[in-house]
Amino acid sequence: MLETVKHVVLVLSGKGGVGKSTVSTQLALTFKEKGYRVGLLDIDLCGPSVPYLLQLEGKDVHQCPEGWVPVYTNPDKQLAVMSIGFLLNNRNASVVWRGPKKTAMIKQFLNDVVWGDLDILVIDTPPGTSDEHITVMENLKDVKCSGAVIVTTPQEVAIEDVRKEITFCKKTGIPILGIIENMSGFVCPTCSECSNIFSSGGGACLAELAKVPLLGTLPIDPTVGVLLGKACVIELPDSTSAKVFNDILLQLIDKLSIAAPSQPV
Repeated sequence: MLETVKHVVLVLSGKGGVGKSTVSTQLALTFKEKGYRVGLLDIDLCGPSVPYLLQLEGKDVHQCPEGWVPVYTNPDKQLAVMSIGFLLNNRNASVVWRGPKKTAMIKQFLNDVVWGDLDILVIDTPPGTSDEHITVMENLKDVKCSGAVIVTTPQEVAIEDVRKEITFCKKTGIPILGIIENMSGFVCPTCSECSNIFSSGGGACLAELAKVPLLGTLPIDPTVGVLLGKACVIELPDSTSAKVFNDILLQLIDKLSIAAPSQPV
């Protein structure tokens, strides 16, 4: 039930392992910390990591007369989360489904979850341009999709796959809000020297090629990886990652003309 959702943003990447779920969760947490009412939908059916990243494993999904009630991260119900991970017995359970069953589950996630009034819904998608992505787009026809944030890493093999995602967006009419380059260099915690393990500048080159903005470059930061359920903008306010996420947030607010929260923090 997306009628009460003001903005829908897809987080996409043609390549697996680029940190898309981490970016999605930290983006949702950053919006929440700024006072917005946020939803996070995890449709990576075969690799649902959002419950783990938000420390919500073991939570149950309940039903009400209107549909499924999402899992909330706090009593204020500022961040609502839905994932197939909540429907599995444990994190090691695998989802071995054919396309039609995946499609039916995603349709349920998009149509039967009672999100309530949200300022923004972030949808964490699986890698590639498969059935899952097409199903999302078909079900968003009646609800305006605000756009997509594309996540890549600097190395050439990732850039090549992400180019396909850009082509998918253009073919399906999804506005590209910008590109985030993740794992862009490792800053030594001792000497602060930055080592570009996966090369550098790939995100900027891709953004220039596709004529879309580069929203930011996030370094490899192990401290962010262990912030399960916590926003780096709060826990690590002086870190590069926190500064980048704050900057990305401001850009998205400007691009989407998101109104200020009714109860800013």
